[in-house]
This record gives sequence, structure tokens and C-alpha cells, in this order.
Amino acid sequence: MLDGEDDGGAAPGRRRRSWTLDEKRRIIDESLEDGASIAEVARRHDLNANQLFTWRRQCGLAPAEPKKLAPILPVTITPATAAEESGPGSSGQIEIVLAEGERILVWSDVETAALTRVLKALSRR
Repeated sequence: MLDGEDDGGAAPGRRRRSWTLDEKRRIIDESLEDGASIAEVARRHDLNANQLFTWRRQCGLAPAEPKKLAPILPVTITPATAAEESGPGSSGQIEIVLAEGERILVWSDVETAALTRVLKALSRR
């Protein structure tokens, strides 16, 4: 569990800070509040975020699951007649609207593999 030993690596000439068990528990509890950011909680207490993760792990708390990158968005499908009207050589296009409101226009002759790579790269942002 959590002990009262000195924590973190101190720079030469700098004294390590010691945290009581109650202080550690209070900081851990603060990091578990809804909407809390580990980095912000650690900064507020002049603590390294990695040390806070270590304390949480020592308490038996599993790391939080990562949030989903993109929400499920509604899709509108146009009637089949629109597809029938555009014949070979038409310059149809697709408009992709990202969650942040950015828009991507893709023409009908785009290579599927290239479009897939672009969308995967954007989903990692």
C-alpha cells in the first residue's frame, strides 16, 4: 500500500519531499473526481503525474480506460435516385464533416486506400 517514504527523484542539492499517508490519499481522491485531470491535480500539488499514477496503482486502482476518440455521429443517406442520375465520368463528391466542424470534400475518383489512410490519421489527432 502507500508508505510514508520520500518520493520522486530529487535533483542534486534539492531535498526530496515527503508525503504523509493522509496527504497521498487526499490527492488520490482528488484525482478520482469526475472530470479531474491527473496532470492538473499533480501540478496543483507540485507533484509529478507519474508519481500520482504510482500512488493510485499502489492503492489497487486500475488506470482509467481511455475515452473513445470519436462519438457516433448521425448519417444521412440520400435516395437511390441520386446515385442513378450520376453516370460514368460524373464529378460527384462526398462531404465528410468531422466532430470539430472541419469539412473534407472527396471526389468520386478518390482511391479508397488513400482515403482510409487519411481518415485513420485524422482519427488519431
